[in-house]
Amino acid sequence: MLTKRIIACLDIRDGRTVKGTNFVGIKDAGCPLELSEKYVREGIDELVFLDITATHEGRKTLPELVSRIASRINIPFTVGGGISSVDDVARLLDNGADKISINSSAFREPKLIGAIASRFGSQCVVVAIDGRCENEDWNVYLNGGRVATDTDLFEWAYRAQECGAGEILFTSMDHDGVRTGYACDALARLASQLSIPVIASGGAGCKEDFREVFERGKADAALAAGIFHFGEIRIPELKTYLSGTGISVRTC
Repeated sequence: MLTKRIIACLDIRDGRTVKGTNFVGIKDAGCPLELSEKYVREGIDELVFLDITATHEGRKTLPELVSRIASRINIPFTVGGGISSVDDVARLLDNGADKISINSSAFREPKLIGAIASRFGSQCVVVAIDGRCENEDWNVYLNGGRVATDTDLFEWAYRAQECGAGEILFTSMDHDGVRTGYACDALARLASQLSIPVIASGGAGCKEDFREVFERGKADAALAAGIFHFGEIRIPELKTYLSGTGISVRTC
C-alpha cells in the first residue's frame, strides 16, 4: 500500500499566515516561520506555501521569505503564487523550494507546464486547480477564486497532466474552511482519470475527514490549514488515528 501524505498549507498575505472560509473572511493565523518549524517538529510530511494575493496583485512571490522558511525545515516544500515563467521557478528553487505550484498562469499558458517540467522535471510541477460545483458541474476558477471560467475541472486536470504536471492539487471552493469534509466524489473521479498523484484540499474538520478522503476520495495526499494552525488537530494524533484504521502513513 502506498503511503499517504499529510500536508500543511501556509496561505501567506503581507508576510503573515492567514486563513479564510470559501476564499473570503481572511483572518490572521500566525507567523509562517514559527508555524513551519512547529509542523516539522510534529512530523508533517510536506509544507505548501501559497502567496494568495501575488497573482491578483500582479507581483512575484517573495523569495526572501521562501529562503527563510527553507533554511529552517528539512521536508519537501512547495511554493506557489505569482509564478509566470521558468525564470520565476528557477529563482524560487534557488531559494530553497523543492516544488512549485502554478495555477492561473498554467491555465492561461499551458505550455508553461511543459517548459518547467522539461527544465526541472515533472516531479517539480504541481498544478493547483480551484474549483466550484455549479449545477452539478465542476468549473475552474482563477486568481485565487476571483475569476470564473466555463472550463470543466476534470478536462483541465487531464490536460495539465498531459502537459507535464507531476501532481494535481485540487481545492474545492465550496468546501474550503467549512470543515465538513473534502469533496470526495470529485476527488475520486480525478483519481480514476489521472495517473499522477492527487492532493486533496478544502474541507478538513476532523480526523475522520482524512480517513474518508483517503478511502472514498482516493487521494494520495490531504492538505489542511486552519485545523492545524489553530491546534484543533495535532499531526502525531492524526497519524496515530489513520494508522489505526489501516491507512499507511509515515510515522512521526
